[in-house]
Amino acid sequence: MPTNLPPEYFRAEERYRSADSPDEKIVLLEKMIATIPKHKGTDKLRADLRRKLARMKEAARVRKKTGGHESLFHVEREGAGRVLLVGPPNSGKSALLAALTGAEPKISDSPYTTWSAIPGMMLHEKIQIQLIDTPPLSREHIEHELMDLARTADMILVVLDLCCDPLKQLQETAEILVQNGIIPHCGRNRFGDSPHAVVLPFLVVVNKTDSAELDEDFHIFCDLLEEEWPLISISGQTGRNLDKLKQEIFTGLQIIRVYAKPPGQEADFSTPFAMRQGDTVEDFAARVHKDFVKNLKTARIWGKKVYDGQPAGRDHLLEDGDVVELHT
Repeated sequence: MPTNLPPEYFRAEERYRSADSPDEKIVLLEKMIATIPKHKGTDKLRADLRRKLARMKEAARVRKKTGGHESLFHVEREGAGRVLLVGPPNSGKSALLAALTGAEPKISDSPYTTWSAIPGMMLHEKIQIQLIDTPPLSREHIEHELMDLARTADMILVVLDLCCDPLKQLQETAEILVQNGIIPHCGRNRFGDSPHAVVLPFLVVVNKTDSAELDEDFHIFCDLLEEEWPLISISGQTGRNLDKLKQEIFTGLQIIRVYAKPPGQEADFSTPFAMRQGDTVEDFAARVHKDFVKNLKTARIWGKKVYDGQPAGRDHLLEDGDVVELHT
């Protein structure tokens, strides 16, 4: 039976073959698996890739356990998604990370305070999302390990300073990222999409919009843009629009919350499973326990687009807020 693999699979496969770091290879393998259509013709390919992924993750675990030099840009993946904060010096990335996650990076008015990748966990809608602060981007010195880290991200936040020529800041930041093969999804036609590039959702975060009086400056900046960018104005210092920013990140990652209901019991709404739009009952079963995938016979669904307890097969697409009861 033909596999009918989509173009996204072959782009991820090409990048996987040229990837240098084990962490990047793991992320690309996960993306390859996620793009494979689910039917009998792809069962063997998906099984082979999952075995390879398991071996690579075990090797990475052993490597970290035995010690050795670890990069300043190595961050263990956690949570439902990985979001990288990038931008010019003094744009307020570190203060924003602290405000969103409670992490305690070193914060200073001096440029280049951050010299490594600093992670924190943001809680939104009972879902943990990993945010990572990074050193300022500069044309004079490109940290190649930082670019490797960016390729493992699920989303990029470009943090700008409203009070310091944000238009120039955005142009220079975008140029650095694009030149290193990190393409904004909103500009893939404009910047190109080579097999070696990674295309990611970007969100431009215009920081230091501390009060309503500065909204006019933000609107002027928007009017000066020649391209369309997803934009939000916030203040890491006063907390203005931070709740809105959390929701924008959550939406940009295409996260859906799915709840487990053991047969004969009430659903557990305390801890949702973080899934992605397009995930199926089979994907959910794999998240609950690997044995469920092999032994799954059917499922029952409660949600907005189904009637209560509707029977569902492995390929049923899940929606945000669905409750799933698995039967083996």
